[in-house]
Amino acid sequence: MTDTTEQRSTAWQTALTMLQEVEPPFVPEGFHVMTVVVEYPAGDPGAPPHRHSGPAFGYVVEGEMLFELEGEPPRVIKAGESFWEPGGDVIHYQDGNNRSDVPVRFTVTMLCAPGQEMFVLVPEDELTARADRRAQR
Repeated sequence: MTDTTEQRSTAWQTALTMLQEVEPPFVPEGFHVMTVVVEYPAGDPGAPPHRHSGPAFGYVVEGEMLFELEGEPPRVIKAGESFWEPGGDVIHYQDGNNRSDVPVRFTVTMLCAPGQEMFVLVPEDELTARADRRAQR
């Protein structure tokens, strides 16, 4: 009989790198979770202004994303960096490709409220009514 104790790896003890740790403002009761991969070609502006029913946590795998949430200035998130958004009523204005020469690819894990869509476009009239909540650019 072979002693398997000597064959066990210890790499797991140092394999973890913390990317982000946050306390979301809420987790909807009865929520479900989904993880998606989003890929935009070079220069693509990304999704129009939208919101999510619950918090979302992401990681840029490749390229650079231009990220903007309501009340925060736009910022660039590069490959290897993480992001999160609280979801709920907060408008997500930008998630497009910040680069015109390479694609962007990122993963997002979203906590979705029961019976609600995970992705809802914000109508123009609401964007106009909430324009004062958008950070100066």
